[in-house]
Amino acid sequence: MRSTGVEFYSEGDRIAAIWRTPETPGPYRAIVQGPGWLGLKDAKLYVRYHEALVAAGFAVLVFDYRGFGDSEGDRGILSPARQLQDLVNAVSYLTTRDDVVADAIGVFGTGGTGGGNAVLLADVDPRVKAAVSQVPVADGTDWLHRMREEHAWLAFLASLEEDRRLRVASGQGRLVHPREEIMVPTPERRATNIKADVDDRIPSAIPLSCAEEILAYRPIDAANRLRTPLLVIGVEGDATTPTDHAEALYAAAKGPKQLIMQRHTTHYAAYDRYWEQTTPLIVDWLDRYVRPSDVVVRTTTSPEQGEAIELMEAPK
Repeated sequence: MRSTGVEFYSEGDRIAAIWRTPETPGPYRAIVQGPGWLGLKDAKLYVRYHEALVAAGFAVLVFDYRGFGDSEGDRGILSPARQLQDLVNAVSYLTTRDDVVADAIGVFGTGGTGGGNAVLLADVDPRVKAAVSQVPVADGTDWLHRMREEHAWLAFLASLEEDRRLRVASGQGRLVHPREEIMVPTPERRATNIKADVDDRIPSAIPLSCAEEILAYRPIDAANRLRTPLLVIGVEGDATTPTDHAEALYAAAKGPKQLIMQRHTTHYAAYDRYWEQTTPLIVDWLDRYVRPSDVVVRTTTSPEQGEAIELMEAPK
């Protein structure tokens, strides 16, 4: 696998990315990935997924969102809306490359909003042929609520209201730690070292107002419209990204879909425990659906069954 630093622009800000390709020349089918919650492009956690995809002939573009890591932009602004713009612009960047099959692009996302963002991108960008959403968040309000006991949730809502008043009165709100005061880490998260290589490089203070966007975060609404092939991966009894969020995204999607549920494990342990089982399924899903479409066949057998779409490649 070859790894090269590349750059593109998103809404005027320079985005730093890693471009991972097979040793053989392209053009390649391509997979785009925006990091998960507070993640960075060079996290060791992602490398083995990329190695498996590259071994199957894909190229992978993984990047730092605006304001994070090596990318430009307002530092420490945690904005799912901006992240979605960055993902759309990353797809546009891929279509400019001579070594990419512009008609064969997919998305892989893992880790809370990383998984949710994959669903959002597949919904808004028809250039994306298939999506993989691993341990996703489907509803931001429900996610933040279920991290807290009810008294803590009510106190959190009160702090947001107080911050709104503070911002209109003074022009500036409170700064908080995103992993301690917006997300509430589980005991497993505090004990794990699976993200230790990037933990000391995430912002330690962001505006509390960023929580407003997390509360409005609704990949489940996108899934209700989605006809793009979607693979969802969850963990049974997940204390970090609730299991029923993965199940809800799968149930809502209207196109080809698959749900993988990892049992007898936990959110962070699952990355290692079921690596050998889930990774081939991820690769197979993307290999099946991320292909050029020279001929598109649309078939409706009955109004109740809806429309089936078959994509066909012509010999080169």
